[in-house]
Amino acid sequence: MEVIKLEDISFAYPRGKIVLHGLNFSLKKGERVGIMGPNGTGKTTFLQIIVGLLKPQAGRVVIMGKERQTETDFYEVRSKIGFMFQDPDDQLFCPTVAEEIAFGPLNLGIPRQEVAKIVSRTLGLVGLAGFEDRVTYKLSGGEKRLVALASLLAMQPEVLLLDEPTGDLDPQNIKRLVSILSRLSLSYLIVSHDKQFLQQVTQKQFWFEDGRFLPLDTFHP
Repeated sequence: MEVIKLEDISFAYPRGKIVLHGLNFSLKKGERVGIMGPNGTGKTTFLQIIVGLLKPQAGRVVIMGKERQTETDFYEVRSKIGFMFQDPDDQLFCPTVAEEIAFGPLNLGIPRQEVAKIVSRTLGLVGLAGFEDRVTYKLSGGEKRLVALASLLAMQPEVLLLDEPTGDLDPQNIKRLVSILSRLSLSYLIVSHDKQFLQQVTQKQFWFEDGRFLPLDTFHP
């Protein structure tokens, strides 16, 4: 089953160059895919189209077997697909770590007592047990990134989209992230410049350039 399918997607920013033209892509349930490519080629744009943050000028976005066009369509998508921004400061907005992770589950109507357990369990999963009362804006870049991931995992998504997840992580925390991802039983799509990391955590790796995906093992950037 294809959980994500993009067909003939074209996108250009206002008064800008065409970023995507006739792009096709699919992610099947259980697949773990890594994407590399030069800066400015549309990798982040591609991820944002999947969750409806950007609307293509042409093409079809099909998520979980249903074509998505309206903002209402994408509300459902965002409850099933967790998107981690390239910059965690674009994602974290609650004063404390516990409030940040609790925000999504509370919005789903989960009782506060159960949400407290989710917060504790999720922080333990990402190696940040005891961080509940820490102030989010005072965290290190790497800690912010792990909290952003925890806030997505607390929503129990079916798919993760991670945009440069190792950006602020030191080698020790990259190892931690590899361990976290290896224990998850869901599909994910990761954009990264770190080839070694992608080879550790994904089954397939692609090079993305000029609107095309090429198998990484046949392409030598």
